[in-house]
Amino acid sequence: MPSISPFAGKPVDPAHLVNIDALLDAYYTRKPDPAIATQRVAFGTSGHRGSSLSTSFNENHILSISQAIADYRKSAGITGPLFIGIDTHALSRPALKSALEVFAANGVEVRIDAQDGYTPTPVISHAILTYNRNRSSDLADGVVITPSHNPPEDGGYKYNPPHGGPADTDITKVVEGAANAYMAKKMEGVKRVSLEDALKAATTKRHDYITPYVDDLASVVDMDVIRESGVSIGIDPLGGAAVDYWQPIIDKYGINATIVSKEVDPTFRFMTADWDGIRMDCSSPYAMARLVGMKDKFDIAFANDTDADRHGIVSGKYGLMNPNHYLAVAIEYLFSNRENWNAGAGVGKTVVSSSMIDRVAEEIGRKLVEVPVGFKWFVDGLFHGTLGFGGEESAGASFLRRDGTVWSTDKDGIILGLLAAEITARTKRNPGTAYEDMTKRLGTPYYARIDAPANPEQKAILKNLSPEQIGMTELAGEPIISTLTNAPGNGAAIGGLKVSAKDGWFAARPSGTENVYKIYAESFKSEAHLKAIQTEAQNAISALFAKAAEKKAV
Repeated sequence: MPSISPFAGKPVDPAHLVNIDALLDAYYTRKPDPAIATQRVAFGTSGHRGSSLSTSFNENHILSISQAIADYRKSAGITGPLFIGIDTHALSRPALKSALEVFAANGVEVRIDAQDGYTPTPVISHAILTYNRNRSSDLADGVVITPSHNPPEDGGYKYNPPHGGPADTDITKVVEGAANAYMAKKMEGVKRVSLEDALKAATTKRHDYITPYVDDLASVVDMDVIRESGVSIGIDPLGGAAVDYWQPIIDKYGINATIVSKEVDPTFRFMTADWDGIRMDCSSPYAMARLVGMKDKFDIAFANDTDADRHGIVSGKYGLMNPNHYLAVAIEYLFSNRENWNAGAGVGKTVVSSSMIDRVAEEIGRKLVEVPVGFKWFVDGLFHGTLGFGGEESAGASFLRRDGTVWSTDKDGIILGLLAAEITARTKRNPGTAYEDMTKRLGTPYYARIDAPANPEQKAILKNLSPEQIGMTELAGEPIISTLTNAPGNGAAIGGLKVSAKDGWFAARPSGTENVYKIYAESFKSEAHLKAIQTEAQNAISALFAKAAEKKAV
């Protein structure tokens, strides 16, 4: 288990702040070498991420990725506008400039924020879907330049095709390969104009992102009941892309809400430190210390991460809710209060999310669709309305409009925060109380994630396991019910495995960026039972690694 910094939950020490000038200088001066693995373009579950200081997010990365996307759009026949937005990380604005230079040179119509402001991930998804509604051609797509809740020195670049959600590997592998090929050829073939010419180009257009999104919120959340109840709401944008959205929401709907801070600073000096440094993770009690400290001032409070695709719910005396707990409450409430949703719409969860969701789905009579980690697996279900809700244990989720049609196919932390206010307003109890009542009916889960060391060879073994290889018949004293390497909801590979018994389970997956593997585990018995599950999981996987090493040595 990683150690918790003694600075966690405390105001950030100025000595630990990133040097913005050095960060920006490195963006332009350092040239990545695609022959070095850590300097290549690499799309994970949330796009390409890195830092200019480690030569993993630099000008050539963005120029080459943008050219690769322009190429992909042409090959796929995507001719509508490309909606593009940025968050408040220091590297986001220079990356936007680089992208615009390439898109303009390629004749791609782009829509940038009318006021040169910030644009949350869910707003880009909403804009794409709104434009594409009832169209069969001239479809739009989008880009969000954000590393999500990652540290201030990081940058990120995500591509959302016309379905509005995260691009799947069939697209990202093409873009990734093409981008690395451009860098290997010293940027030969990358079209580019000056920033001045890009901004003057007829294809670069200003777009009001705020008004359409804010005006449409009543179609997905019951803003009337929130206003009429007078429920008091605290909102912390955590210095992120939603910062300019909340006041228009308050003004439009007349809700009783207070924005506790509107400060934006690329060093994020206003944050309290997370467990290992500065990170705008709204699911972390350390990063959320400011809002948690205000829990008695509001009936309900919430925050978003830097691109507003995640949510953190502060529920009165319960403080910051565990993301799994809030997902379970949100699912129970939504499926009980959205009478226009399709009766067959299911509940989407990832394999590493709490089994409390399974129990809720059974109780409300809805099909459970369990998929691998990654929000991309919910896109099709949300788009077609076969899923009413899709959520991840890492505090990312979205759900349908009140009429049962698609709202967004990417995570939307804004509507998850407003939903907490709707729940509080309509039921006269906050989500924390709702979860406490739920455990009295369905049991109390004990859930945790730990990291264990694994070298690249061991990570590859874990990623390519077959169910038979693990060789377990019992888990913490209970017979094993299932051992899965493919998700039951869609048959896709987990990239690891999940072992389940009656009152507990564990899942193990290799990290994509670190020499560790992650063990997610849950017990419906006790903390002691949870620890037994974790120990047996680590022992079984260590034995698997040892067996592979012996076989290799022979």
